[in-house]
Amino acid sequence: MKNFADLTEREVLAVAISSEEEDSRIYMTFAEDLAGRYPDTAKIFEEMAEEERGHRHRLLELYEQRFGPHLPPIRREDVKGFLRRRPIWLTKNLPLDTIRREVETMEFEAERFYAKAAEQAEDVGVRRLLGDLAEAERYHENLAVKLTGDILKPDVRAEEDRTRRRMFVLQYVQPGLAGLMDGSVSTLAPLFAAAFATHQNWQTFLVGLAASIGAGISMGFAEALSDDGSLTGRGSPWLRGLTCGLMTTLGGIGHTLPYLVPDSWPNAFWIATAIASIIVFFELWAIAFIRARYMDTPFLQAVFQIVLGGVIVLGVGILIGGA
Repeated sequence: MKNFADLTEREVLAVAISSEEEDSRIYMTFAEDLAGRYPDTAKIFEEMAEEERGHRHRLLELYEQRFGPHLPPIRREDVKGFLRRRPIWLTKNLPLDTIRREVETMEFEAERFYAKAAEQAEDVGVRRLLGDLAEAERYHENLAVKLTGDILKPDVRAEEDRTRRRMFVLQYVQPGLAGLMDGSVSTLAPLFAAAFATHQNWQTFLVGLAASIGAGISMGFAEALSDDGSLTGRGSPWLRGLTCGLMTTLGGIGHTLPYLVPDSWPNAFWIATAIASIIVFFELWAIAFIRARYMDTPFLQAVFQIVLGGVIVLGVGILIGGA
């Protein structure tokens, strides 16, 4: 691997040409990924890719004038300290903000790198070339701002914001809400059945802990394996599974923790049960609020469905435990 400062002008041009070509392909990959969800933003990246191809063409013409048609097989990966691009484009259905931040970082890093390299270069030709490349990257940043203003009109931005909200709901809110509902409701019966069957806080805590973790693992795998996101646009299956699993466990742990009240306390069982019941009340109302906020469910309807279902499951657990 060669130090950037040790590159010849020919090698610098060759690296710049291959870098512009790769960045062009990255932009086109982003455009293809966004075309179905954000068609107007996809146009921005198509034009950015075209600009990169134009820069590559001009660099190639300059190279052929100076050094002939043969390009040495050198890439930025072969140069120590040169820019590295994270392969985030391998992930489908990336959030729009993630792509925009990545592109902004690409342009900023390239401009800064070329500017600093130009300051350190001793050869006049190399210094001039690196300065030109820094100016080109700075122009890219300005172009991105211009294209955003020209293509993303206020109504287009509003539509993309609505689409982004729908994607957020699909990728995070739905699996998280499903997990919270399952963890908060499904663990009520085994927890309170164990509580009223044993009247022992520690044994009840162990049952609730096992039920919460077991439900979290089960729901996490079920969510991850149900949809790979390639057709529905719901994002990474493992991220959804992790979100769902963690929220399921959290929903069950919430009303399990009160049973850590030591059995040696006076009325320890009833103290823990009272605290757990209060926590269950707030959990069910939180679920109803999230459904009303993100799932367009009328609040009173969400309250009726969730609270009624939770009370029924809670009652079943108490009846079975007290039998």
